[in-house]
Amino acid sequence: MSRHLIRGRQLSRDTEHRIALRRNMAQSLFEHGKIKTTLPKAKEVQGFVEKLITLARKNTLTARRRVIAQLNDRRVTDENQDFILNDKGFEKTVVQRLFDEVAPRYVGRPGGYTRIIKLGTWRIGDAGDIVQLELIGDEKKPTGTVRRAAGLRKKRTDKKVAFANAALKKGKGEPVAAEAATA
Repeated sequence: MSRHLIRGRQLSRDTEHRIALRRNMAQSLFEHGKIKTTLPKAKEVQGFVEKLITLARKNTLTARRRVIAQLNDRRVTDENQDFILNDKGFEKTVVQRLFDEVAPRYVGRPGGYTRIIKLGTWRIGDAGDIVQLELIGDEKKPTGTVRRAAGLRKKRTDKKVAFANAALKKGKGEPVAAEAATA
């Protein structure tokens, strides 16, 4: 049998487990802004999350009901596993956060709300690639100084030219020009 018109990855799970995995990872992404997982799982969740954000951008009751049906709403917790309360004193949910905080950031953006960053680590058991799936716009500006190697290449080339000139003077040859050595 061929796999015509069959979309998505199986991820070595049956259908119910795969759907639950996708929902839980999407909820965690909306709750925390970024998650670490394996590359195939991140690619599978990425499309699901982008469709949910596109639905949430409409901000209608029908869109909210469709997101709740696909996502199965859960309450948002903080670092101490305490439930976060909204301004009315009720416990805040993932769908509320999606509609109130996440979707308004992407109103003018025509797609591409998430990014997959490959980390340099592997899972110990099976050497699976670990990646970070994050929402665009949550990252902080890079801090620090300009790379050290910016002027290092020119200094290294100048040292090589000086060494070559000294060696040629010893051997009574013609000196090498610095411009010719860098070209």
